[in-house]
Amino acid sequence: MSEFVLPAPPTPSLAVAGESARFAIRRVFCVGRNYSEHAREMGHDPDREPPFFFSKPADAVVAAQGTIAYPPLTEDLHHEVELVVAIGKDGVDISPETALEHVWGYGLGIDLTRRDIQAQAKKLGRPWDWAKGFDESAPTTPLRRVSDTGHPASAAIWLKVNGDTRQQGDLADQIWSVADVISYASQSVALKAGDLIFTGTPAGVGALQPGDVVTAGIDGVGELSFTLGQR
Repeated sequence: MSEFVLPAPPTPSLAVAGESARFAIRRVFCVGRNYSEHAREMGHDPDREPPFFFSKPADAVVAAQGTIAYPPLTEDLHHEVELVVAIGKDGVDISPETALEHVWGYGLGIDLTRRDIQAQAKKLGRPWDWAKGFDESAPTTPLRRVSDTGHPASAAIWLKVNGDTRQQGDLADQIWSVADVISYASQSVALKAGDLIFTGTPAGVGALQPGDVVTAGIDGVGELSFTLGQR
């Protein structure tokens, strides 16, 4: 058995609905601008752009409950509600026709974004890592197995802040389906069991303030609620 010079860090994981065993997280991929109206609100033409991806650290994924820390270095923290796909079967160059065979289950997550840092990075042509990959930047519900959810191709997705609706859409509005996203991603990287894919957010993203209560849901997948901590 290998020895390490420092204690091995804990394995990031998510709870599984109705089970004691947890889902170990390997990598976290996120799809940018996968809803037409959100692409337009961010100033882009959704009809001309192929899907693109960015990543979050696996340990940025935390339970979407209790208090989530308000991150440092930002005055413009935004919410982005998303369907989360949990991969359960390895694959490379996966076809869209077989892509759903690689799905273990689904969850609901929030891609928290330091929008001011992202805007500066875009302006300077720099990576988005500091805008997207900070601590607790991916609050996520317990995952549910495909046997419980099916493959939700059409379902209401929504987010409220302090009871006021901010985001409202349908999974059917995604530019690239879950199968397409899996297939496209697998052309660039080997997808492995334990990977998560955040599949993009509908229009209505906006700023959060310390103390805000965020609630969100996807019909047939799950709901979440957490409070944003103080600076």
